[in-house]
Amino acid sequence: MGILRSTTAVVGWGSLATVGTFIALTRRSGFVQMSKTDEIFSNVFYLRNNPNANPTTHDLCVRRVPLDKIRPELLEDGKLVEAFCAGIWSGFGYTVQRKYLERKYRSPSTAHQLWDQDDLKASSYPVGTQITDHFEVLSHSPSSIVVRCGDSPMKRDVRASDGLFEMRAYVRQQEGVAEFQLKSCFYQGLGKSETGAAPMGPWIDWAHKLYTKLWMESAIRNVVK
Repeated sequence: MGILRSTTAVVGWGSLATVGTFIALTRRSGFVQMSKTDEIFSNVFYLRNNPNANPTTHDLCVRRVPLDKIRPELLEDGKLVEAFCAGIWSGFGYTVQRKYLERKYRSPSTAHQLWDQDDLKASSYPVGTQITDHFEVLSHSPSSIVVRCGDSPMKRDVRASDGLFEMRAYVRQQEGVAEFQLKSCFYQGLGKSETGAAPMGPWIDWAHKLYTKLWMESAIRNVVK
């Protein structure tokens, strides 16, 4: 996410509420263990942009919502993940970072990218969509949207700091729920890691997880009735 390029924006949620309110807001989201064989580690973009197989910081946040609370028009094929994705970029959880990036990077050269809240909410996020000069859609399927993060999408080669961020949405009819997932994978692209350590230290990893949970709750508001 934006942690790799604009760490100061990560903790912007702090101005929204007290710690107690934040915990209450995000209590339904949780992190689960990612398998070493998770498909993100065999993703063509991961392999191409992490040529030295440097260590990663990775995580998977999951949230389930009863189907009777989901907007019914979104239960058509592919609509749910698109609305979930749109809810992240247009929602309150991304507002601080979006405005920070806009002040720094919005210009005639980035005019083709998505910046305004209305446009971020309306987009279906086809492959090639660029978001606030920090994210680019790499793949889009009926249940998954993967974006590259870590630097400007104008920088297309291997980067010093890089990452993939995946949004998934499933309808689990037998369980009567929609399941939403936010998956992150960050790594050093250029060169071989000298320390062999994950790219994020404990404090940044902790802040990233809080920010992820905020994004999750922000996105959910765009899919419920």
